[in-house]
Amino acid sequence: MRRDKVVASAEEALAGVSDGASFAVGGFGLSGIPNVLIRALYNTGVTGIGVVSNNCGVDGGGLGILLAAGRIARVTASYIGDNKEFARQYLAGELEVELTPQGSLAERLRAGGAGIPAFYTPAGVGTPVADGGLPLRHHPDGSIAVASPPKEVREFDGRSYVLERSITTDFALVRAAKGDRYGNLVFNKAARNFNPLAAMAGRVTVAEVEELTELEPDEVHLPGVFVQRVLVLTPEQAADKGIEKRTTTS
Repeated sequence: MRRDKVVASAEEALAGVSDGASFAVGGFGLSGIPNVLIRALYNTGVTGIGVVSNNCGVDGGGLGILLAAGRIARVTASYIGDNKEFARQYLAGELEVELTPQGSLAERLRAGGAGIPAFYTPAGVGTPVADGGLPLRHHPDGSIAVASPPKEVREFDGRSYVLERSITTDFALVRAAKGDRYGNLVFNKAARNFNPLAAMAGRVTVAEVEELTELEPDEVHLPGVFVQRVLVLTPEQAADKGIEKRTTTS
């Protein structure tokens, strides 16, 4: 029996979130980020949360609004980018940060959704990613308070590989261009980025969709088995998309 997963409001979509919960969040910069759900999460007032995302938004945008409010305790990401508040909190010891190679982060999310506990990859071998020593948290004076531990390294066919653990989270927040009532999703071009992978990793995955429609099986990017709740955006919400860096030509 197919189940209708559409919820009536963002508040209903985030039912069950609590302080200290972990979230996988789709998007890359401001492309494909679940803006409406991020704002709704901010409005819940939850704090001490863990975030797994390619980056942590920008100053004043995306996950950056949660970061600026001091709601995020830990971030697993591939880079800090131009988010000055992210860098400030990390270097001041206010935030724990696990930096990981971008491809490894993508596979850790996918593996978590596929039920694979760990995998070997050549990315990071011979660097602090594998050897340990990356600063997870700083003291206020800038010295390292907590460093990453060394990871297992094994050789296969004459090449060294590092063991990376998969990622699962309490919730996942993603954005899709189209979705149906059963949670099947379609993403628009580059906005596909980390969204399917984040969706797979969440125990409860919430998708905000710009258009609710019927989908043909061949056009589905992410099957509804990975999605528990669907929030349909208004036309105004669907059109509200930020641009991280605007470039023009004369």
